[in-house]
Amino acid sequence: MSPENAFSKRKLGLAIAVGLAAAVAVVVTGLVTRAHGNERLREWTAEHSVPTVAVVAPGTRADAGTLDLPGRLEAYSRAPLYARASGYVKSWTADIGASVKAGQLLAEIETPELDQQLAQARADLASAKSNATLAATTAKRWQAMVATGAVSKQAADEKTGDADTKQALVKSAQANVDRMAAMKGFARIVAPFDGVVTTRNTDVGALVNVGSAAGQELFVVSDTAKLRVYVSVPQNYVPSIPTGTKARIAVPEHPGRSYVATVESSSQSVNAASGTTLMQLVVDNASGELLPGGFANVSLDLPRNGTLNVPASALIFDQSGLRVATVGADDKVVLKKVAIARDLGKVVELASGLDAGDRVIESPPDGVADGDVVKIADAAKPGPAKG
Repeated sequence: MSPENAFSKRKLGLAIAVGLAAAVAVVVTGLVTRAHGNERLREWTAEHSVPTVAVVAPGTRADAGTLDLPGRLEAYSRAPLYARASGYVKSWTADIGASVKAGQLLAEIETPELDQQLAQARADLASAKSNATLAATTAKRWQAMVATGAVSKQAADEKTGDADTKQALVKSAQANVDRMAAMKGFARIVAPFDGVVTTRNTDVGALVNVGSAAGQELFVVSDTAKLRVYVSVPQNYVPSIPTGTKARIAVPEHPGRSYVATVESSSQSVNAASGTTLMQLVVDNASGELLPGGFANVSLDLPRNGTLNVPASALIFDQSGLRVATVGADDKVVLKKVAIARDLGKVVELASGLDAGDRVIESPPDGVADGDVVKIADAAKPGPAKG
């Protein structure tokens, strides 16, 4: 074999060896790359198979010590005024919204029939007095004649009895005059106390007939210097609201304003239909800003009892009842049964079931179960509110 052929064969063998080495290197590199990719895929799958959750710490709302309820404002004293004498309204002096003093004339009724009855009663009284005077004089004379034997004692006693009867008729006639005079006094409608005229249902010339079965009120006078506030309190909160409890009153016509009220009394009974107890509060209204008969939002102060609350989204309700998902120290889910004390909308106040140090899952994923491993998105956020 010539030297040229031998060199060519060695060169060809070297090229084949290099090619084989390159092919092996490509295969090994591919295998290593695939293995690395599979490992990264397994790590990514394992990482994303654990749900990420946000946790909050149970807290207490700033207003957890209050109970908000609708209430009704009423005048502290309210007097509907009716006529006690029949006739026609002669005049009136106070319209709605007028401030009046006790005894102030509001209206006067013209009573022609009553005037005639009073005149007749006075005439009857005068006649009775005249008859009584004559009977008394006659009885005195007959008693004097008994001593002389001119008349019998029986006849004299009869005259004395007649005089006593005539005197009784005088008293009866006087009582009738007094009654008529009192009825005439009712022709003047006056304010029973200091207050405001809140209703006027009459006018000049209106017929007032006392004989009707249900007379119409002519005026209503209300004492609005202070108002009563009536509110129905749920039965379970009644023991927490004793007499003297403070409250804040808010009304629609004065947004942003509040008025201090005090619990004055309670009905001491539960309405079977609503399960509530009626309570009466008193609020000062010297400024006249609050209107009787109006709606008011009443915020009653309650004693703080350390009740915890969580977001409403944290509640789980299924066949096992009402529960909350918490995260333990090992990042595993612990489901706890809870009882609701008050639903405040976005926040729910719990009566039992949670501890202050629990980490509550704010929005638990579907199908979460005890022992599931979860990943916490970040450090536990503060609770719904601190107070």
